[in-house]
Amino acid sequence: MAQSFHNPAQDFAPWADPQAKPLISFRGVTKRFGDFTAVDDLSLDIYEREFFALLGPSGCGKTTLMRMLAGFEQPSEGTITLGGEVLDRQPPNARPVNMMFQSYALFPHLSVAQNIAFGLKRDRLDTAEIAARTDEMLRLVQLTEFAKRKPDQLSGGQRQRVALARALAKRPKLLLLDEPLGALDKKLRQQTQFELMEIQERTGCTFMIVTHDQEEAMTVASRIAVMDKGKVVQAATPGEIYEAPINTYVAGFVGEVNMLKGIADGAPEPVVALEGGGAVRALWGATVPQKGPVTLVVRPEKCSISQTAPGPDSPERVNALDGTVIDIAYSGNLTTYHVRLDAGEVLMVQAMNRARAQGWAPTWEDRVWISWPAQAGVLVRD
Repeated sequence: MAQSFHNPAQDFAPWADPQAKPLISFRGVTKRFGDFTAVDDLSLDIYEREFFALLGPSGCGKTTLMRMLAGFEQPSEGTITLGGEVLDRQPPNARPVNMMFQSYALFPHLSVAQNIAFGLKRDRLDTAEIAARTDEMLRLVQLTEFAKRKPDQLSGGQRQRVALARALAKRPKLLLLDEPLGALDKKLRQQTQFELMEIQERTGCTFMIVTHDQEEAMTVASRIAVMDKGKVVQAATPGEIYEAPINTYVAGFVGEVNMLKGIADGAPEPVVALEGGGAVRALWGATVPQKGPVTLVVRPEKCSISQTAPGPDSPERVNALDGTVIDIAYSGNLTTYHVRLDAGEVLMVQAMNRARAQGWAPTWEDRVWISWPAQAGVLVRD
């Protein structure tokens, strides 16, 4: 008999429960620096045990939001509460919050164990408690055998884990991570993302990570807040952000995407007359309730590329456009084709490279058809 496995994380969705109380609440929070508004009338709830990501370009306000939680900045307007208590006037050292910086900020003259124990000694815990917590953190981040080494004797990934252990040793209710993996190479960064997720789940601590790396946010977070110009544009699960973006900004910021502008007819299964000519079908997005100008969003991996148009019985027949291959990017596991339609738009199609030897494959200047089923596209507003 096949054994089935259940992942408890799949059931974790307190934001969907109207009775659930958030751990952190921002209410009408604004932060100004002179004439510049870094955070603009922002309201947001974050729940206990979440791994929450703030995602956005430089200058969007995500780091300022984190610094206000840590106590390094004060809101110009609005309130921030943690566990029901207003944080605004609490000094940083009095908050149940700890912060892990991108630079790690380890003390070079102290050993791994001494770095982890540093904050506990500052809090004047007794010697036995400090030793017990230090050992616990060393085991948690799998660095017990490196306890006596200095930071310059460690790899970048190991230093990152020491910084994480030091931040968790004080058992904060909230851990803030400011671009914590930015100094690591790509392969190590991907490995460390999963280590962070495992540690967060084992400790039960609420994590908030600031990043501009969309792939990182999509990997680690239970929810993502996509920010722009001091506002949260959309806060949702990674799947919702990717599959049902609220507008073209979110769609374009997260992942590769094709966008086609047109006019929708307002039907339950709308037909969209494209600006460049032709018509396609899609699903209504949550923020596009009426007919008129829309943008059709479809991800490259949901599209097919072929020599001929889909047959009359194909579900992709409703969305079939022809054009010319102008560029090809081979990435090992997949190939991305850039196809210019006759009206001038360029669409991307991504095809998995499942076998070494395949039949027909498009090449430069080939005339091809791009197609996708109606449910693969979603209509959004600008």
